[in-house]
Amino acid sequence: MQKTLVILKPSAIQRGIAGEIISRFEKKGLQIVGMKMVELSDEILENHYAHLKNKPFFSRIKNSMQTSPVILMVAKGVGAVEVVRKMAGVTNGREALPGTIRGDYSVSVQENIVHASDSIETADIEIKRFFSEDEIFEYPQQLLPNIYANDEY
Repeated sequence: MQKTLVILKPSAIQRGIAGEIISRFEKKGLQIVGMKMVELSDEILENHYAHLKNKPFFSRIKNSMQTSPVILMVAKGVGAVEVVRKMAGVTNGREALPGTIRGDYSVSVQENIVHASDSIETADIEIKRFFSEDEIFEYPQQLLPNIYANDEY
């Protein structure tokens, strides 16, 4: 089973919809195996968004991500990276389809509620960036046979 990183951004925290977003992942059948609330430092943001660091809009991203704490979450499941990406929707909330998190809760490219790892490799790097090994939990998901066919997991 795959693990992926989800960040509930300040736009989710400030609007009081973090619980709704977490609930959507749980209702889909993903297992939450790590979660914490943190304030993101300049250093971690520059590392996390290194691919955007030299873009003119980077300071806007950094300022946005530091307006409040964020919730960091590790979700686990079959195809978790792709499942979470599809649930999140496209980056620009105005273009995201209804039924996706961004389509239902965002009308902004910046204040788009959630970050989702974009590949298995990125998920591994991002999880290690934000979580130590002892903050990720392995525990039986009791409803597994009701979420997947027995040959899917």
